[in-house]
Amino acid sequence: MKRVAVFGLALAGTAAAKALVERGIDVVVSDDHLSDSHRSFAASIGAECIDLKTDTDIGHFLEGVDTLVPAPGVPPRHKVVQGAMQAHISIRTEIDIAYEWEQQRKGGPRPVLGVTGTDGKTTTTMLTASILRAKGLQVGEVGNTDVPFIAALQDSYDAFVVECSSFRLQYTDQFRCNASVWLNIAPDHLDWHGTFAEYAEAKKKMWSHVRPADVAIAPVDNPLILDAAHESGARVATFGLERGDYRLERNMLMSPRGPLMPLSSLWRSMPHDVTNSLAAAAVAIESGLCAVDQVPQALENFESAHHRIELVGMFQGSEWYDDSKATSPHAALTAIRAFDQLVLIAGGRNKDLDLTQMASEPHRMRGVVAIGDDARTIADAFHSLCPVQMAPTMKEAVALAASMAEPGVAVLLSPGCTSYDWYNNYNERGDHFQSEVHAYFANESEKN
Repeated sequence: MKRVAVFGLALAGTAAAKALVERGIDVVVSDDHLSDSHRSFAASIGAECIDLKTDTDIGHFLEGVDTLVPAPGVPPRHKVVQGAMQAHISIRTEIDIAYEWEQQRKGGPRPVLGVTGTDGKTTTTMLTASILRAKGLQVGEVGNTDVPFIAALQDSYDAFVVECSSFRLQYTDQFRCNASVWLNIAPDHLDWHGTFAEYAEAKKKMWSHVRPADVAIAPVDNPLILDAAHESGARVATFGLERGDYRLERNMLMSPRGPLMPLSSLWRSMPHDVTNSLAAAAVAIESGLCAVDQVPQALENFESAHHRIELVGMFQGSEWYDDSKATSPHAALTAIRAFDQLVLIAGGRNKDLDLTQMASEPHRMRGVVAIGDDARTIADAFHSLCPVQMAPTMKEAVALAASMAEPGVAVLLSPGCTSYDWYNNYNERGDHFQSEVHAYFANESEKN
């Protein structure tokens, strides 16, 4: 790479631009919404910065460029990406370049482990890292996290666990993992990829460059993923609730090398918690980086990230949960299936996905509060199954959910949609939900 264009200057883009400049590579940067802070950043690293107001500007931006590094959120249909493709410019993401550089590391490359899937990526990445840390290793959780892979190469880690989103995998031509897991797949990000088939093809790229000694870990009950694993040429291991090399058997988490731990000792035992934990154990053990007896401590003491079926509290006999991270109907349905009876708060801005799949467990539903831009779509999906109300604010949503809840019935915020109608991100949405829950019940307590 002699001259690289970096488009999109959020976390991944700025990390890539900075790392490229530090390697002595000529860099030009831009963004759809170029700001003074972007220009200041470019000046601070000595990179050229071009404002793309016209097609001519895009041509200038790509002039003399041999590689385009688009930020993860830049879709394939974007004019900059299309321009690069027409000019036969190589398109790569930061994890691909980071992998290439890691292979050139003095002293040899460190193990790279990977996690992809529609849901559960972050939790499984964290679980895998926690298991390896229990072994005493220094582990970098990178990729689709707060730390881009390319920004962590200079740190003194013993291994990396890369959270591989489809956005980051789309433009890879070298990236591979010593051991990696594809957790699940359901329609998601179709507004970005275009079709489910294209989305699945992006996920498959995690295994495009594996070697026979690498390990591809797949859910035993998903033919699409299992076939992709076997077609990759890597050694295959499987996981599942009832079947697979890593499985739950007689309330014991099992591995091919013997029992891992009793289910009663697991950090949390919802069905997806079990499969995520089994998948993480498989990645850690099959990579050769840890043994079976080093897994239980990490899986018992693990603390999940915020806004992933996070218990907010028990109020008037009902447990309230924040699952704001569920930005797709498949993720929301996973959470819904964790409860026998619940009142659901759902909605936001849809990603061109079928929201009716959230209504496929009617026997669990005691009520639904629909919120956000696509509240009407949520209401229509549930209208014949249970009581449905629509709320114009999160404050009112909490009050309506409280009026529908009863002792023993959980209340769950699991939107199935993005947060970009009312909030900047799912963290902000989850934080606001939690604050409104606490405020509502504090007021109720004062009334009594």
